[in-house]
Amino acid sequence: MNAWIFLGCAIFLEVCGTFLLKLSNGFEKWHWGSLSILCYWACFWFLAPAMKYLPVGMVYAIWAGIGIVAASFLGLWVFGERLSFLQYGLIGMILVGAIGLNLTTQH
Repeated sequence: MNAWIFLGCAIFLEVCGTFLLKLSNGFEKWHWGSLSILCYWACFWFLAPAMKYLPVGMVYAIWAGIGIVAASFLGLWVFGERLSFLQYGLIGMILVGAIGLNLTTQH
């Protein structure tokens, strides 16, 4: 399987885990917390093979950067959380940095 597919799955599962962690309300709702832990476990299971074939710094930056962007927008759309214009700009810079690392790294 392609390392990028592993990375994409890891990102998806990390965002799902974060979403479920929010739903758990600090593990007061244990079923959501348990699903969150399962998603994080699966996330790392997919992240490991991606790091086998792609540079660790690039993988981590893309995984974290896209995860931040996706979690921020989920917070906005699902939970009604608000960000300032400056915060949107800073999140955009994170995304630009992750894309830039991908474009400038030889793999």
